[in-house]
Amino acid sequence: MKPLMPHECPVCHSRLDVTALSCPGCHTRIEGRFQINEFAALPSQQLEILRLFVKTRGNLKEMERILGVSYPTVRARFETLLRSLGYEGEAEAGALEERTRVLAQLEKGEISADEAAELLRALKKR
Repeated sequence: MKPLMPHECPVCHSRLDVTALSCPGCHTRIEGRFQINEFAALPSQQLEILRLFVKTRGNLKEMERILGVSYPTVRARFETLLRSLGYEGEAEAGALEERTRVLAQLEKGEISADEAAELLRALKKR
């Protein structure tokens, strides 16, 4: 299996441009500056969430079962994917980061379920 195409510069972390394509059959080479689609630039963890979402036909409960994590964790990972693709606004992104932090604390046992519920309710009121 071929390695995945890198999408980020290892030096400055800018998005890389595709500048050449080649055919393994006839060895034709095309050079230029090509734009990659938004899915090709996803980090591997988010790409796996996208693949699983497609595989389960969008069933987050099934994703929960396959991943072995809670439904709120699946939902938070999916929301992070949407934000990476540019489908969420800035205000929603801030709230998502806060929800993700609360859920991470809950999973690690740093806060109780009641505390997490209270924090999440407070976020909805903002």
